[in-house]
Amino acid sequence: MGTAALLEATGVGVGDEVVVPAFGNVEVAEAVRLAGASPVFADIDPVTYCLDRAAVEAAVTPRTAAVVVVHRFGRPAELEPLLALGERRGLLVLEHREAEEASYQEVAQRRVRAAYLDAKLTGVRTPEGAVGHTYQQYVVRVPGNGRPDRDAFARAIRAKGVECRVPVKTPVHRMPEFRRRVSLPETERAAAETLALPVEASLTKRDMRRMVAACNALGGLLQPAF
Repeated sequence: MGTAALLEATGVGVGDEVVVPAFGNVEVAEAVRLAGASPVFADIDPVTYCLDRAAVEAAVTPRTAAVVVVHRFGRPAELEPLLALGERRGLLVLEHREAEEASYQEVAQRRVRAAYLDAKLTGVRTPEGAVGHTYQQYVVRVPGNGRPDRDAFARAIRAKGVECRVPVKTPVHRMPEFRRRVSLPETERAAAETLALPVEASLTKRDMRRMVAACNALGGLLQPAF
């Protein structure tokens, strides 16, 4: 059952508000609208890239009926604090997982490559692992230092044959159809600094070494993210 159908099935609809993240795909906000409710954007935790409990609580109003928690990049969100908040405030807490089709073997191989990058990369902030992390995307932070260093970094390693992508180009609250005047500093920072590096099973040891060499040749110029 999709998020919109699940919201409708639980009685969420016209006049209700649903707290969602702005960091990620627009489909969750669209699902809230499809159910007849209004999406309200809350900030994320800078480590998990998932909704921050304190930010969610600050976004709750008398019209809030539900919270949609999105598990991001293959890393499970920390649900317990949000479930406790939902129980205390009488809110429905739903989970939304990014679509993925990967075998156990593929996930295991991605974890091996992620561990290699964790140990070898310097000058970028590597993702923090968690139980159940599938590394659907291996997302690092390239600090801005007041300049668009992430984008320059991406161009430089692509020139050396390393595929990479910006995982979230535009947060949903800045898209025309969902534009909101809301303060989401961690969302904005993540959108400006994050870069997804490849960890798919098809990568060879040579590919991995080339990626590390390309990244580390640039990373020494950067300051820590925090």
